[in-house]
Amino acid sequence: MELNPKIHQIPNATAHRLPIYYRSLKKLNEAGVERVKSKELSQMTQIPSATIRRDFSHFGELGRSGYGYEVVYVTEVFRELLNVNNIINVVLVGAGNLGQAILRNNFKKERNIIIKGAFDNDSSQFGKEISGIQILPMEQMKDFIISEQICTAICAVPSEVSQEVVEQLIDAGITSILNFAPGRIKVPVNIQMKYIDFSSEIFTMVYQNEALYPANLVEED
Repeated sequence: MELNPKIHQIPNATAHRLPIYYRSLKKLNEAGVERVKSKELSQMTQIPSATIRRDFSHFGELGRSGYGYEVVYVTEVFRELLNVNNIINVVLVGAGNLGQAILRNNFKKERNIIIKGAFDNDSSQFGKEISGIQILPMEQMKDFIISEQICTAICAVPSEVSQEVVEQLIDAGITSILNFAPGRIKVPVNIQMKYIDFSSEIFTMVYQNEALYPANLVEED
């Protein structure tokens, strides 16, 4: 989901939780629920109710103590903040196993996010079609991005080439990048870069799990 400029005025952690809140509120709205308390929303999102109240406070008086939040109203607030009604076109770079899995999914649950093009430097992949998207050579990427006026990219290439690929994306006009390589990339300050690092996520979960269930930790020999 593309973020409204207003979101840059709030803490990053809060901004990252907004899509979670929106999806939960949308489900409640579709189920005909008229209002919800932070405790109930906490059970749905697995986010502490105190954190929810603090996050919501950044957007004014969204609810009342003891009454909760009007589901329709708050859903619409987050819909506007997240620009949910806008179509977000994305390019994918890297059509290996991970890239192909992303193509097959193609944001089926988020109808406003669409992968418009996929690129790779492996000639054996050229012309291959996945979920209606044809894999094209990297040489065609810049012209494609410019002609389609795309600002967002998913980078699913190996770490050793991620810096070079990101620079090519920026040169083509990309301003927001979701990067699956764990190594940090040098980018200009005006470029939004988000990292998806599976190893870090697993270590974080193990740390949190150890705190809850110390007996589950197995030490190395």
